Amino acid sequence: MPKPKIISPKAGQESVWDYPRPPALEPVKQTLKVVAGGEIIAQTNRGYRVLETSHPPVYYFPPQDIRMEFVRIKSGGRSFCEWKGAAFYADVIAGGKGFANAAWGYADPSPRFRPIKDYLAFYASRVDACFVDEEEVIPQPGDFYGGWITDNIVGPFKGEPGTWGW
Repeated sequence: MPKPKIISPKAGQESVWDYPRPPALEPVKQTLKVVAGGEIIAQTNRGYRVLETSHPPVYYFPPQDIRMEFVRIKSGGRSFCEWKGAAFYADVIAGGKGFANAAWGYADPSPRFRPIKDYLAFYASRVDACFVDEEEVIPQPGDFYGGWITDNIVGPFKGEPGTWGW
């Protein structure tokens, strides 16, 4: 596997290659927003982000800041994260449209990630749009990871072609 060509961050930017492994969890003061079916289905300034080497941040929303009438937690379709534990998935139904497996969360996360118990993260690629403050994010490449890329984050990012073995 060729070594990635790491992009040097400019002033005000973060490199995903400076993020730790195991990942870090930190509170977010920016306003986070998710739009699906023309509806704002989640908006918070009390979120968290997970920072992991080679990944753009994944943002988690507290359930009280999510319009849960648009969210359908699924009983199947689980996955396992070596750091956070067993994940559950959720569909979003808004504006007459369905967004399959658009969100995920952890009902019983590992102790280190207990603050995001029952929070939801949203795949930017599976809803209409996601925002950090007023900036619309770019979805992390690939269909497995759910990081959000903003102008202040540089890579390269895991999920791009040829990065599976990183």
